Amino acid sequence: MIANGRPDRFKVAGADVSSRSWFSRGRSLRSGDDYVADEISREPLLGNGQVATYLASVREGGRSNGRPIGMLAVHFDWEPQAKAIVNGVRLTPQERERSRVMLVSGNGRVLASSDGKGVLSEQFQLQTGGQEHGFYVDRDGATVAFHRTPGYETYAGLGWYGVIRQKL
Repeated sequence: MIANGRPDRFKVAGADVSSRSWFSRGRSLRSGDDYVADEISREPLLGNGQVATYLASVREGGRSNGRPIGMLAVHFDWEPQAKAIVNGVRLTPQERERSRVMLVSGNGRVLASSDGKGVLSEQFQLQTGGQEHGFYVDRDGATVAFHRTPGYETYAGLGWYGVIRQKL
């Protein structure tokens, strides 16, 4: 690591990040037009904060087919964004008491949760039945509603789901 955008807050210059998944994935980028969107993770060098990391290669002469000379990694402060998403869902106070709002990855990893539990550690067994959106009643009798998050313009998104699990 040679530099960072907040040297007064995070002393990371000189740190070895070669073991990070985003670094390994970034080394395999084929052109300057490609990028990596890594899994949400905790970053020890950034106060163990939850981060969403995006990375692109820096190429010689600024050409997309130039020789790779470095990488630019952007670590978004994920936690406040995630809390705003799951706590911003409009539910009545009564609904909120019996609901858990989550953002889960395509493989079910809990990325955010309105009750704060299981974030980045729990695997939620979402049963989509191959559908992008829908609902079902789980084995405990709770209703689970889900919707796959859309991308934006040419960005396909990461295959995450917004999920509400509500006890009846």
